[in-house]
Amino acid sequence: MAPGGGVCKDVIESHPKSLKYDVATTKTDKSVTRIAAGKHGMQSPNGVHELLECPVCTTLMYPPIHQCPNGHTLCSNCKLRVHNCCPTCRLEMGNIRCLALEKVAESLELPCRHQDLGCHDIFPYYSKLKHEQNCRFRPYNCPYAGSECSITGDIPFLMTHLKDDHNVDMHDGCTFNHRYVKSNPHEVENATWMLTVFNCYGRQFCLHFEAFQLGMAPFYISFLRFMGEDTEAKKFSYSLEVGGYGRKFTWQGVPRSIRDSHRKVRDSQDGLVIPRNLALFFSGGDRQELKLRVSGRIWKEQ
Repeated sequence: MAPGGGVCKDVIESHPKSLKYDVATTKTDKSVTRIAAGKHGMQSPNGVHELLECPVCTTLMYPPIHQCPNGHTLCSNCKLRVHNCCPTCRLEMGNIRCLALEKVAESLELPCRHQDLGCHDIFPYYSKLKHEQNCRFRPYNCPYAGSECSITGDIPFLMTHLKDDHNVDMHDGCTFNHRYVKSNPHEVENATWMLTVFNCYGRQFCLHFEAFQLGMAPFYISFLRFMGEDTEAKKFSYSLEVGGYGRKFTWQGVPRSIRDSHRKVRDSQDGLVIPRNLALFFSGGDRQELKLRVSGRIWKEQ
């Protein structure tokens, strides 16, 4: 037992990987080590990548990197998860920083984790995580709004997923005319209509329509999201229109990227927002059933 290290009796179950610490001797200059990406992530011939991998969550560690009195390392998040007990030898972790390993990390350059999706840039170890959070090649979340779908992927994959798994309607063209019907328009909760996807200018756009409450007042909202990055979405504009009985209600805006969730767009009211009374007026009849026709078009800005 290492001096000064108490034994922890209760430790959450973990399955640490066997780490090899016999790293080859290298020059102590300011040279940079580049680690190539393999099938399952980065591979390092000298085991440096394995040393920087947390044995509990198996992700790369960033400062502060902690170590127990016996030298076993752990990331700061997992140190809390294991209640300050080393998952390898069960000694109390204490507050020992592994400054040597943090220094080694500074000398590394790593590929983006989204390399397989098209990002071929190399980044200093401590810049890699920040890049990956905003990498334009990172997977998109499924844009389906009817349920919280956890599927992620690139645009071609999501298009197939929307069609096969969510039975989403796919249409070609830049103009549309959709009718939304609800027998009991006074129900606001869970009132989300089927997503519709349009292929226009070789890109894909998602048309949303749903009910929500603004304070205590019931509203409907329709908006468009772009299946791609925000910088690309800003190259397009769209308009939406509802009307009837000699009256018209219109909206013009820029589609939001699917990087923004449908809830975020809805809550920001970035679309055609229609009070329920007005929607029922446009529906006609005795105003007891929603029969609202939403028309619109998409165009590319010059």
